[in-house]
Amino acid sequence: MGCASSIHISDRVVYHSGKESEDSHSPQQTNTTQHQGNPASGLPLKPPSCKTTHTEVQFGPMKLFKDPLQVLLVFAKEDSQSNGFYWACEKANFRCSMARTPESALECFLEKHHNLVIIDHRHSRHFDAEALCRSIRAANSSENTVIVAVVKRPDREEASVMPLINAGFNRRYVENANMMACYNELLQLEHGEVRAQFKLRAGNAIFTALEQSQEAIEITSEDQVIQYVNPAYASIMGYQQGELIGKEIIEVPKSEKNKPDLLETINSCIRKGKEWQGIYYAKKKNGESIQQNVKITPVIGQGGKIRHYVSINRPLNDNNKTDKSTERVQAESQTDIQSSKHKDRRKGSLDVRSTTSRGSDGSSQRRHSSMARIHSMTIEAPITKVINIINAAQESSPMPVAEALDRVLEILRTTELYSPQLGTKDEDPHTNDLVGGLMTDGLRRLSGNEYILSTKQPHHIPSHLTTPLSLNDIPPHIAQTMENEDSWDFDIFNLESATMKRPLTYLGLKIFSRFGVCDFLSCPEATLRSWLQVIEANYHSTNSYHNSSHAADVLHATAYFLCKERVKQSLDPIDEVAALIAATVHDVDHPGRTNSFLCNAGSELAILYNDTAVLESHHAALAFQITTRDDKCNIFKNIERNEYRTLRQAVIDMVLATEMTKHFEHVNKFVNSINKPLAALEENGGNGEEDSVKSILTSPENRILVKRMLIKCADISNPCRPQELCIEWAGRISEEYFAQTDEEKRQGLPVVMPVFDRNTCSIPKSQISFIDYFITDMFDAWDAFADLPNLMQHLDNNFKYWKGLDERKLHSLRPPPE
Repeated sequence: MGCASSIHISDRVVYHSGKESEDSHSPQQTNTTQHQGNPASGLPLKPPSCKTTHTEVQFGPMKLFKDPLQVLLVFAKEDSQSNGFYWACEKANFRCSMARTPESALECFLEKHHNLVIIDHRHSRHFDAEALCRSIRAANSSENTVIVAVVKRPDREEASVMPLINAGFNRRYVENANMMACYNELLQLEHGEVRAQFKLRAGNAIFTALEQSQEAIEITSEDQVIQYVNPAYASIMGYQQGELIGKEIIEVPKSEKNKPDLLETINSCIRKGKEWQGIYYAKKKNGESIQQNVKITPVIGQGGKIRHYVSINRPLNDNNKTDKSTERVQAESQTDIQSSKHKDRRKGSLDVRSTTSRGSDGSSQRRHSSMARIHSMTIEAPITKVINIINAAQESSPMPVAEALDRVLEILRTTELYSPQLGTKDEDPHTNDLVGGLMTDGLRRLSGNEYILSTKQPHHIPSHLTTPLSLNDIPPHIAQTMENEDSWDFDIFNLESATMKRPLTYLGLKIFSRFGVCDFLSCPEATLRSWLQVIEANYHSTNSYHNSSHAADVLHATAYFLCKERVKQSLDPIDEVAALIAATVHDVDHPGRTNSFLCNAGSELAILYNDTAVLESHHAALAFQITTRDDKCNIFKNIERNEYRTLRQAVIDMVLATEMTKHFEHVNKFVNSINKPLAALEENGGNGEEDSVKSILTSPENRILVKRMLIKCADISNPCRPQELCIEWAGRISEEYFAQTDEEKRQGLPVVMPVFDRNTCSIPKSQISFIDYFITDMFDAWDAFADLPNLMQHLDNNFKYWKGLDERKLHSLRPPPE
């Protein structure tokens, strides 16, 4: 009874006495009947053998150990043929299962993964044997399974086996119930197809080893046609893995650095069946030569002839030469040494930038300089410098080192490593306070002080805003103010005055119309109008900066960026709609206080969102709450569910991207995933560049990065606006920070930005720090992508303006009258 589990019959156990019993999948129940004899074959029946043996199989240098075969018999009814195979399995010590229906057969196979499946193909009225075979073949685990069809003995003409082969059978067995005939068939299968499949299965382990190997491996046919290259080979040579397969060796470019007769010497050796080993220069896809230690081994196959050549290549470091990548590493290291001597690293870089493209007149020269800056851009997060140095070092490293550096890069690209390091607070208090106020969640404080958002709950449409409004009946003086809204120099403050602090509704109607948002969402203009009105009503007009004018300004910048050619190539219509919606709602119900303040004050929102991205989470959540709870303003009402989910996810992701704690992570990922690959293509040129550019621009991951970068730049684009607009925005944000400092002092809360004390603050210094730390590198990256010469010129002018005031020791927005 200890070996009873070796025989299992699914669904129904059919006893040789003719009686049936329900199968409980119990081995003991399977063997409860005492078989007296096999009426079909006349052979005596014995209990299944308890002997379990492991067969040794040699596969080249591999020694394999094969368990007893697992066989699945699929017969709808018991007959002499099923009994014949059943007892042949017992005689051969194979583990046998029997199924009566296709469903139970498939279930049993998926559980046990049999080596051999024998299906009754004689009686189509019971089940479709070919359909069952196809179902089994659909399972991944059937790749190395041998499936046999038992067919009727032909009455007249022999039928073709092609339908069986097409269904997935390996062979057929013409019915013969004799137990020895069944036994012989099983033995032939075991030593033929089954053993071949067993070796093929072991071959998967060998290919796994090849795929994981850090050495470059190439396998060719006897005619030197490339049949396989592993990932290490493709990586070293700069090819895609499938790009070389099927090519003849002579089609692959050769390096001119080899001696003229070297190839002839190699071929002469390996064609005699001898192994060749030596130094060989290979040419990479980009045309560079790489020195390798190469070992080529001929593989003898059928007929004693050479059937394959296996080449193992190990890149060498040429210590006698200093290649470009080494020089670049040395140069970057030297730059780091020099820069460490300066206390203010960012100020040193600004003087360099002032002599580059921003001061030049030619657009092509500016673009070239922009691309050059992308290659050397550091964004001052130390992690970016490290990544650049490692990337350069990889080019000249042997494969094991390069692989190890790949793993290092994976670790270094985790999000926690993207935050830059600051000097001491005394070195630059303005920068320290900005970073502390904008990029942290505040000082944790357990106290009874709680800052509650204004009890004002304006989450409805005020009555004075419900008057009909559409593009056709916008008052002429407001329409005139918006005539140049597609220009970067558009004056949002004129619109603010003309609309009595309601610029978002009017500008939103015009921009959303220009982009066909109503058509995309299948919503009436009246619904869009109501939505814009209720969103604008939920901005706090009492805030000096974070009000609906700021939202309208960000919407305007977003629309401007969406019209740039590179952005249009990257984004789909749904991305454009998501960007416009996200810009409109990105600061809705902003209380005029930073996340740090809310966390320190123990506000309800900070508690709700666990002190993480508090305001941004609130903006996104409230925007969808307002939109979806009233059909009159539900702009999403008529779009299909999946489209809504995609749009919603994109809007949420963009709103959350405006949170400053991940500022450097977003910018660094944009530079490394988009700017640098595009710059490399632009510099190298060559065939297929257009497809490569398209691949970079339109990959799902990169489209997300473009959308994040777009709204981030739109959100803090004030320093890139014309000077008068820039000065006005600087005054507004300073006033909002002053008010926060005042309240922190009144409530006894930690002051998160002490320099923003209205009695002592230098606004020029705060603007210089903000531009220096957050703006410069981000807009260099965005300019390199979207081509924004006018913005970069404004940025230069504004920085010089603030620098001039600071040099005169002025703390105000403007110089005193002459």
